[in-house]
Amino acid sequence: MTTDVSAAAVPPEIRVVDSHTEGEPTRVVLDGWPVPAGATMAERRDDLRARHDHLRRAVVCEPRGHAAIVGALVTPPVTIGAACGVIFFNNETYLGMCGHGLIGLVTTLAHVGRLSPGVARFDTPAGPVSATLGADGSVTIENVPSRSHALDVTLDVPGVGRVTGDVGYGGNWFFVTHLPLALEMSNVAELTRVTQAIQDAVDAQGVAGGVPIDHIELSGPPSRADADARNFVLCSGGEYDRSPCGTGTSAVMAILHARGRLAVGAEWRQESITGSRFVGWLSRGEGGELVPHIRGRAFITGDATLRFDPADPFRLGIPGS
Repeated sequence: MTTDVSAAAVPPEIRVVDSHTEGEPTRVVLDGWPVPAGATMAERRDDLRARHDHLRRAVVCEPRGHAAIVGALVTPPVTIGAACGVIFFNNETYLGMCGHGLIGLVTTLAHVGRLSPGVARFDTPAGPVSATLGADGSVTIENVPSRSHALDVTLDVPGVGRVTGDVGYGGNWFFVTHLPLALEMSNVAELTRVTQAIQDAVDAQGVAGGVPIDHIELSGPPSRADADARNFVLCSGGEYDRSPCGTGTSAVMAILHARGRLAVGAEWRQESITGSRFVGWLSRGEGGELVPHIRGRAFITGDATLRFDPADPFRLGIPGS
């Protein structure tokens, strides 16, 4: 593999801790990565994209990672009182926020002794968020405000047909539609094809004033008695979310509230494609905005030092992985 990135621009090693949140992996970068420049987390994300994107690929793509991993780079905070800043990224791009990733981050920081049970604040490119680490290991996040942007948006999707869905924001932008009756929630390959076709149609046709939709969510009936719905979420990197998706659940709750189907304070129990579950609810912010809360659990799966040998032809990841 050829590259114009010098060996000096790649640290010899980076320390990471791996976890999964209700099935979805998170890789938290603790040490070894240069701190991106910027006075805000959005500026740091943009600097990371401009100057350190090769490290994103090296950390989450093959041969050290795989397409489903979401990375979380820990930085110093940008606001007084925050525990740290965090920039989320995947195999293709960067995320404004990541619900399962924040739960994984909190669990990781507790694992390495940097966080105790209780409430902590975090700075993200989408805005400040908070999380409560329970004594039982559960994590409840308070996300950025969510909102319903447009209801009953219709698309012509090649290979699928006419699809009607809703557009919502929960830290990332979602197009949410119902599972086609002929499609089984267990058919991951077909679910991926359908959601990718919808994403392609969104990109080609534009919807809801051109908002930058980067996640597609199919909603269907639950398979467990303690859930209200089951989802399949295609993420911005082209992989599906193994968890119920924190920012997706935030967007869905705002959409349900706009339709009069979810009251402020009422629980929404979201099941994932893998059968795991988040419990969410909405509260009102000081300005009347809808503030989503999501509770779930993460589990540590690894604590490692990634090494980057200058002689390794794949030290920056395998192209296309």
